[in-house]
Amino acid sequence: MMNGQRVNYQKELDNVLDSLPDHHRRLLLHSCCAPCSSYCLEYLRQYFEITVFYYNPNISLPAEYGLRVAEQKRLIGALNAQGVGNRISFVEGDYEPERFFGAVQGLEDCLEGGKRCMVCFELRLREAAAMAKEGGFDYFTTTLSISPLKNAQALNEIGQRMGAALGVAYLPSDFKKRGGYQRSLELSREYGLYRQDYCGCVFSKREREMAKRRDLENEE
Repeated sequence: MMNGQRVNYQKELDNVLDSLPDHHRRLLLHSCCAPCSSYCLEYLRQYFEITVFYYNPNISLPAEYGLRVAEQKRLIGALNAQGVGNRISFVEGDYEPERFFGAVQGLEDCLEGGKRCMVCFELRLREAAAMAKEGGFDYFTTTLSISPLKNAQALNEIGQRMGAALGVAYLPSDFKKRGGYQRSLELSREYGLYRQDYCGCVFSKREREMAKRRDLENEE
């Protein structure tokens, strides 16, 4: 938030894209899952040479993690097969759920969207910034802002802070804007992507299951 005013990060992104040189720049795109990345990749591949960085230690169930990684790779393969825009690369980060559990210790009972999520965002974006710095990328960003349930203001502030700390530019974004979230739903149907109904950690899964039970009880 600047001078008490909420920042329009879609306009911030527009300004960056308008100022890019003619040759394509390299972007490290942290992805939380294939469905969320679908629109982001369709949108940004015309401007950047994109490497998708899959680092999500919050996905605490190995089977769920494996399914989401496979879907991410499958989507990238399908997009590359189209031969439209820049080719998309993929890098999988270390799968280390113990690091997530250590980071959020004491915050297990926070509601979704609260302090636990902020710590999780910082964990993943710090790793993305480090990878972008190490790989010599021009920018890094995350797909997380495409979700209507995610705080784009907080995500961008964390991303900019991590970028400044590590010396790599963070690409501002609010991918849900201009129909981005709706387009991700359309692309998910088009490619038959697995769409989970919880963020990924066991705590969000527990909260989602409790909500489902309440809904069933209210219907009875």
